[in-house]
Amino acid sequence: MLTLLSERSRVYERADAHAVSDYVNQHVGNHCIRLPRTGRAEASIRHKAFSSLDLCRISYGGAVRVTSTALGSSYHLQILLEGYCTSRARTLEHTYRPGEMLLINPDDPVDLTYSPDCEKFILRLPVAVLERACLAQDCIVPAAGIRFSQAQHHLAHYSDFAGLLDLICREAEGVALEGIPALYERIVAGKLLGLLPNNAWHAPPARLGTGAFEALSQYIDDHLGEEISVERLLAVAGVSERTLYSLFERRAGVSPGEYIRQRKLDCVRQRLQQPATRSVTQAALDSGFLHLGRFAEAYRKRFGELPSQTWKRYHKSGSTD
Repeated sequence: MLTLLSERSRVYERADAHAVSDYVNQHVGNHCIRLPRTGRAEASIRHKAFSSLDLCRISYGGAVRVTSTALGSSYHLQILLEGYCTSRARTLEHTYRPGEMLLINPDDPVDLTYSPDCEKFILRLPVAVLERACLAQDCIVPAAGIRFSQAQHHLAHYSDFAGLLDLICREAEGVALEGIPALYERIVAGKLLGLLPNNAWHAPPARLGTGAFEALSQYIDDHLGEEISVERLLAVAGVSERTLYSLFERRAGVSPGEYIRQRKLDCVRQRLQQPATRSVTQAALDSGFLHLGRFAEAYRKRFGELPSQTWKRYHKSGSTD
C-alpha cells in the first residue's frame, strides 16, 4: 500500500471542514463545499509543495459535495485511497473506488460527492509544466490546450507511475538536492502524457521504408529520458503493431519495449563513466528509470555488474546514492 504523504505533512486533523476547504482554496484549487445538514464533518489534510507541484491527501469526514466551475490553470490527478467518490459531468456519472484515478482538465467543471469515509490523494500540476513537457517530447500543444480523456484508470495498471508518486511524496517530505524537485516535475508530466490518453500526440510520421529501423532507433535515442511507449512508436512510425514488432524482431532480435530498455541501460552505463555524473540515482532518473531496485537488477543482468560498481571505477570518492 502506498503511503502518499505521511504524518509529517499533516496540516489539519479532525478539523472544521470549512477551515480545510479554505486551505485547499489557497493551495490546491478553487472550489465550494456543501456539508450534510446534520452532524459535524471532521476534515483532515496533509499537504506538501514540491517545485510547482502540490501534493495533497484529504478527507472531509462526511458526505460532502465539492463543486467548481473550472480549475483554470492546473490539472488535478485524483486517486481514491478509501471510501468512494461520485463524479458528475454533464450527463455522465461515475463512482470511483479505491485505486481508481480521475484526471480533471483545467476547464472541466467539477462536481464530486465524497462518501463519509472517503480519502483521496491529489496531485496538482500547472498547465505550463505539462505544456513544456509536451514540447520537450516533440509534440504540438493543441490550440485549445492539452486535454485528457475521461477514461477510467486504475493505479494498479501503472505500477511504475505509482512508485513515482510515492517517491515524489517522500522526496517532498525530506531534503531534496538542488535541481531534483524540478527533475521530478518534468518526469511526472512526461509520464502522464505518455500513459494516459490525450490529444497532444502529433509526432511526424517516419513511414516504414529504407532506413526505417535506423530512424526509429534514432528517435528512441533522442528521447531516452522520457516515457516511450509502444503506442508512441506506432504514432511515429505510422504502421500497425504487428509490423512494428516484426521490424524490431528482424533487426534487433527483441521487442520494441525490450529494445528501449536496453538503450536506456546503455545510456546509463555511458553516463556512469563520465566524471560529471554525481551519482547512480541521477543517471538512472535522467534515463527514465524510476524503480531503482529493478533498474539495478536489469543493469546487472545486462552488464554483469551493479551500476555502483561501474560508477566507482570512474570516481575515486563520493556517494553512489
